[in-house]
Amino acid sequence: MRSLRLAVLLPCAPVFVSPASAQATVAEIVAAHIRSQGYPCDSAQAAKRDSRASKPDEQVWLLTCSNARYRVRLVPDMAAAVEQIH
Repeated sequence: MRSLRLAVLLPCAPVFVSPASAQATVAEIVAAHIRSQGYPCDSAQAAKRDSRASKPDEQVWLLTCSNARYRVRLVPDMAAAVEQIH
């Protein structure tokens, strides 16, 4: 009976995400977008939002991969605009 109560309570336990793991998640999401369009990103390391270039319905991210850096403009329901940064 004790293990049954524990199994029922675990899904309700709060989940804390550290900023580092949240950053990794954003980097992986942006990397998945560009990979689906054929851009190489071997290992997504970081993604930083470019607040100056972003607009309400158009977010711009600076994505750092192990093999390249990209400026990625994400627009809903459209392909990402990707520019490799040297």
